[in-house]
Amino acid sequence: MTDATPALDLRERTDDEGRERLARIERTWASPTGFLGWFMPVNHTAIGRRFIVTSFVFFLLSGVLALAMRLQLLVPLNDLLTPDQYNQIMTVHGTAMMFLFAIPAMEGVAIYVAPLMIGARDMAFPRLNAFGYYVYLIGGSAFFLSLFLGMAPAAGWFNYVPLSNKEFAPGYGVDIWTTMITFIEVSALTAAVELIVTIFKLRAPGMSLNRLPIFVWAVLVMSFMMLFAMPSVIVASAMLMMDRLVDTQFFVTEGGGSPLLWQHLFWFFGHPEVYIILVPALGIVTTIIVTFTQRPVFGYTALVLAMVGIGMVSFGLWVHHMYTTGLPLMGRSFFMAASSMIAIPSGVQVYCWIATMWGAKIRFATPMLFVLCFFAVFIAGGLTGVMVASVPFDRQVHDSYFVVAHFHYVLVGGAVFPLMAGLYYWFPKMTGRMMSERLGWWSALLIFLGFNLTFFPMHQLGLEGMPRRVYTYVPEMGWQFLNQLATAGSFVLAAGFGLTLINAIRSVFCGEVAGDNPWNATTLEWATASPPLNSNFPQPPVIDSHTPIWDWQQDDERPVVGGLRDDRRETLVTTLLDARPAMVQVLPGPTPWPFVSAVAASVGFIGLIFSPWFYVVGILAVFATFVLWFWPRHPYREE
Repeated sequence: MTDATPALDLRERTDDEGRERLARIERTWASPTGFLGWFMPVNHTAIGRRFIVTSFVFFLLSGVLALAMRLQLLVPLNDLLTPDQYNQIMTVHGTAMMFLFAIPAMEGVAIYVAPLMIGARDMAFPRLNAFGYYVYLIGGSAFFLSLFLGMAPAAGWFNYVPLSNKEFAPGYGVDIWTTMITFIEVSALTAAVELIVTIFKLRAPGMSLNRLPIFVWAVLVMSFMMLFAMPSVIVASAMLMMDRLVDTQFFVTEGGGSPLLWQHLFWFFGHPEVYIILVPALGIVTTIIVTFTQRPVFGYTALVLAMVGIGMVSFGLWVHHMYTTGLPLMGRSFFMAASSMIAIPSGVQVYCWIATMWGAKIRFATPMLFVLCFFAVFIAGGLTGVMVASVPFDRQVHDSYFVVAHFHYVLVGGAVFPLMAGLYYWFPKMTGRMMSERLGWWSALLIFLGFNLTFFPMHQLGLEGMPRRVYTYVPEMGWQFLNQLATAGSFVLAAGFGLTLINAIRSVFCGEVAGDNPWNATTLEWATASPPLNSNFPQPPVIDSHTPIWDWQQDDERPVVGGLRDDRRETLVTTLLDARPAMVQVLPGPTPWPFVSAVAASVGFIGLIFSPWFYVVGILAVFATFVLWFWPRHPYREE
């Protein structure tokens, strides 16, 4: 049984019993070390950190590809890249940014931060969490490797048929795209399930749903959206895979299939995906505004309902990507209304943020500076989003560089700027050290200026008729100057991200020591050590308000949960609505089997590119590893 009593944090106790108990808890929750130990951790902090670092590596690689595309478009009739090379680079860049960076980066932040925010010791299924990361790592690495082997897909990140059918895309490129996307989405689904169960059942006592931090609400909405959206692209890529490997006819007109079916399936996932990325970014923005204004958020309920509304409405506007496909006018009008309507909950959030900041003494540290950049860029992207939601306007700018500009203003404004803000904000929590404010300000300035110099001219290029996805153009079109501006801006943008990379590496080794709560924030991740202890909370806290840390600053002691054993990984399970203690769950410890299972699954998926029989081999191998993964044993010593 457990009990909740006011007590001194174990880290603050100086008696021998307190020190010995803390050391025993830390040993129980520790991850193995050494080379073999790298394949065994299951702690959410280790897995979340790996997701974040890996996603940013893919981001940097994708950024290099973007620079190559901008150099190709620097002057008319440039021959730096061949048409096929340009198409491969464009496809890998777009696919990696969407599938390997944006969503996994948000998942990584959620996996690292959300359990800390709710006072949990770990995720609900730690080994499944590790399995999801290894699937993502292997799938993403194999996808990038295809580019260096000259086997990369070249049909665009959206992979439209019939362009991606065998007739127009021979070779293994599209097969690599379909199998890797299917494989990688397995990782996303495992993260979604993990986060939902963890948030619903492992919250600290007293953290009822109406006391959840806004970021945790955002993660919850994101996770449900992934559960409903990801199966659509998995089904679509599996159907295309079968069309190419075993000659089914799902998307082949001559065989009774429909190329438009691909667009419906893909965009039913593709448009909610934008909001899957955006919703947790909105949670990051709210968290940072609360911290740097030092006041509770204005309109908590309105913010939560706005995020839920965004999540629901986002599934009703996928057809606005298909206005030029000949769909009935009446049908298009409904999707035009839905595409305009989604701006309402987004506007509600903006007004709540303004009300929170109004009259406050704002601290303009680097995280807050990136949030202000987000405001400018995202609102501009939202305005052009309302424009392309209109059928007549969209039919004029469809497949032009105007759409490229809008797309990047929404995604970079709605994802990259908040992620950069979150990186500077939670870096002290992850490393125990502060990042340089001077380098942070210069980085934010260069990224903001470079981004607008790169993508704002593309609006005008689109209005002047420049199509997207073209590898060159003739001088007579008059597009050279604006393309040169965009190329110059891309290098300024790269310099800004390079400064942040330098800042992060430098700060890990010689940054200022942060302390537990350098920002004087109010959410629970700052109630433990920086970086967090192995167990997160040796004694899980009890919550009775939206701002627990600010409340505890008035008291010498805080209520914590007692009665959990120190010699095994026990965590408290609470009720769904009110977070009342219900039972104690024993979590599994470190093991290599999630990694081995991911390798076995990758054999099946990667081999499927060459022969369907590899899938059978992979299934059998995964089954064998799962048997060993779940083999009953009692790894904990009794005392």
